[in-house]
Amino acid sequence: MWFTSDNAAPVPPAVLAALARANEGFTPGYGADALTLQVQDRLRHLFEAPEAVVHLVTTGTAANALALGTLCPPWGAVFCQTEAHVAVDECGAPEFFTHGAKLVLVDGPQGRMSPEALRATIAASGQSLHNVQRGAVSITNVTEAGTVHSAAETALLCAVARDFGLPVHLDGARFCNAVAATGATPAALTWRAGVDVLSFGGTKNGLMGVEAVIFFDPAKAREFELRRKRGGHLLSKGRYLAAQMLAMLEDHRWLDWAAHANGMAARLAHGLAAKGIALRHPVEANILFPIWPEGQSARLRAAGAAFYDMPAPAGHEGARLVTSWATTESEVAAFLKLF
Repeated sequence: MWFTSDNAAPVPPAVLAALARANEGFTPGYGADALTLQVQDRLRHLFEAPEAVVHLVTTGTAANALALGTLCPPWGAVFCQTEAHVAVDECGAPEFFTHGAKLVLVDGPQGRMSPEALRATIAASGQSLHNVQRGAVSITNVTEAGTVHSAAETALLCAVARDFGLPVHLDGARFCNAVAATGATPAALTWRAGVDVLSFGGTKNGLMGVEAVIFFDPAKAREFELRRKRGGHLLSKGRYLAAQMLAMLEDHRWLDWAAHANGMAARLAHGLAAKGIALRHPVEANILFPIWPEGQSARLRAAGAAFYDMPAPAGHEGARLVTSWATTESEVAAFLKLF
């Protein structure tokens, strides 16, 4: 009953098998290997973006921070939602890799930025030499609240950014879950909506450790390559990153694994609701935020459940539960029996 995070899940056997195959023989390094070229072509095909430039890194922090460093100058502002991962969970990496850009927080319900709040915040920024200037917009999908931006919602946010001439970054650590939740195509949720750069997550969808940074507008891609090298994130044995990503992309595993995680979250949500447990946010992907009576967390942990604590009203306890490709129906059933 392990619900702390999807990055705590094991690596699927298909990925380990792909790594074993990639380990045979010799191959060029630094992304010049055949597997890296294959994964770049696969992702261009998946996103219906033949001109896109694709680069691999090992962590989501590197993907987000290097992408934002490429989009935003040191004197610029990155506009993002108040609880966005880049704002609260990256230990200042976006500020570090942009060489000092400021993250300007934008309010919005249920983890989403509202277009109105984004417009007002951008409009009030960068009007003087003494202010940070308007730099870029960063959207998260799936959000930190577990909610999902639809293609239409993403397009509204991108339209605001375009009105001010700003590029758009999408933090897609759980992008596969967003596609599974909405039924939209990867293209519809990204470049067709106006996204310039995507951090396409693999680790939270089961991989050992790889993320793809996809530039739909290739103009900035060369700068990203230099920043990745200078920042120490160019892996010499790149085939091991590519092998993981290829294994996820084959046979629609990327979507199947994400859909399974979403389905287990929906099962948990339905079961908790039947027990009278309230949820802080709608369950739209693979993350839940239940609020239960005081003392329940200790009882659950004593029975072997693992999850993170969250704030809650007096007399109650809050938690975050995250399901993964490896979550089973029996785990969910066992957890629900504890209420």
